[in-house]
Amino acid sequence: MPTAAERIVEFLAAQGVDRAFCVPGESYIALLDALHAHNTLDLVTCRSEGGAGFMAVADAKLTGLPGVVLVSRGPGACNASIAVHTAEQDATPLILLVGQVEKRDLRRNAFQEIDYANMFRGVAKWVGELTDPDQAPEFIARAFAQAMGGVPGPVVLSLPEDVLAMECRAPLMPATLPAPVPPAPADAARLAALLRGAERPILLAGHGFESPTGRAALLDFAEAWDLPVAVSFRRQDLFPNQHPLYAGDLGLRNPDAQRAAFAEADLVLALGTRLTDITTQGWTWPAAGQRLVHVCADPRFLGWLFPAELAIAADAQATIAALAAEPPAAPPCRAAWNARLRDLHVSDCQVVPRRFEDGVAFAEVAKLIERIAPPDVIVTLDAGTFGAPFYRKAAWTPPQRLLVPVSGAMGFGVPAGVAAALRLPDRTVIALVGDGGALMTGGEYAVAVARGVPLKLVLSDNGSYASIRIHQEKAHPGRVSGTSLINPDFAQWCAAFRVPVTVIDGKDDFPALEAALQAPGAAAIVVRTSLQAVLPGARATE
Repeated sequence: MPTAAERIVEFLAAQGVDRAFCVPGESYIALLDALHAHNTLDLVTCRSEGGAGFMAVADAKLTGLPGVVLVSRGPGACNASIAVHTAEQDATPLILLVGQVEKRDLRRNAFQEIDYANMFRGVAKWVGELTDPDQAPEFIARAFAQAMGGVPGPVVLSLPEDVLAMECRAPLMPATLPAPVPPAPADAARLAALLRGAERPILLAGHGFESPTGRAALLDFAEAWDLPVAVSFRRQDLFPNQHPLYAGDLGLRNPDAQRAAFAEADLVLALGTRLTDITTQGWTWPAAGQRLVHVCADPRFLGWLFPAELAIAADAQATIAALAAEPPAAPPCRAAWNARLRDLHVSDCQVVPRRFEDGVAFAEVAKLIERIAPPDVIVTLDAGTFGAPFYRKAAWTPPQRLLVPVSGAMGFGVPAGVAAALRLPDRTVIALVGDGGALMTGGEYAVAVARGVPLKLVLSDNGSYASIRIHQEKAHPGRVSGTSLINPDFAQWCAAFRVPVTVIDGKDDFPALEAALQAPGAAAIVVRTSLQAVLPGARATE
């Protein structure tokens, strides 16, 4: 008779899950044993639970299946909670399996015990806890369905260590996922009529297109209906950025001219997005009086903040498919509107080469990577000012991928790069991280080296928590507090991973940067990055 742990592993394998990430713990030793016996699941041993969780989030972004992360109780779950929050903010399916105290000790404040229903309430879509081994098939099936259904997100399963090891008499359950919900025919017809009549529309695309078929459907739909496309926060890889219909992204603060133009739209079609604060520019757009059609698979996000002329609880791709029978049309004046939005975006993408005494303007590194990147490159970014140019200055075209934390979590970049290189070892993967994030989860680079994957690591060293320093200089000029960093010798730190290391001190070293990125195998590149280039009132030497 299989154990509860074996039932869980069997179910995941049956759904096509072939990898899990962990930091081992004695509280789920039975689950580790079940994985040892089931050779179709690759277990990746990580250096921190936060890193393991970030790897699982990145893997889910690439596969479309839930990322699976295994951690021990108490401290392990706390460290992994950053990935649960990231998965929720990013609308990414994630299953966190937490080894728990024995059943007899539940709710008795035992060693390392946490009530995970209380801990993760408000951030996880569902939290379950096994108290009987026969619940294992039901609970893992429910976890899978919850993570994948509607707006994807994280779920948590608490697994008492003694229950995991008990025999499970209940049979394996099939995964039951509801079919994507299409709009009602009347709503589809009304949406088509609104699109035909709109002179200045904007299609705002979000997480609902986070798949190769979704990206292709979005492109076909925009071209058929002649719709300019803006992408929600940090989803630049949903639509070809060089396409004449690409109008840019909704980011931390768009240029005033672009914001003013977006405010002139006579129809905003928000497809597959929750309309969160950054995408809506601080809850200011769509503005009062603008016609809004909001399509989201989860009705919780419809109608409560932005009154929509048409609010549709439906799948974004199913909505596009429902309009296939509607003849597309556009007023003649729309071409000028599309061109205007495109020009505003292109003007904001320019990078003027400059020299700074304290290092390289990292925007020029972004443009170099854009120029030499293969057509299927995967770039992973940590949170930080160094990453900002990759959102607006560099252009991305599917199947290129830009894996970034919508949540803004530091520490994502290196683990995400490791996961991407493991998942797609034949593609070029470049992980970019700042000096702050590097010492949070940069140790996960050891996992890439141990696995022999050719991950390129680019580390931006400017000796500062620059994102906060910028705000500090604006609010309290000259009063630097808590944002300066005294860093180790990052060249030696990278060399400790036993990979080739290249140091970029200035623009004259860019040929070496290009060569290192294009050389076969793993490599680490340390860039002395200019802090002056990003601070208010930046002054170049030339």
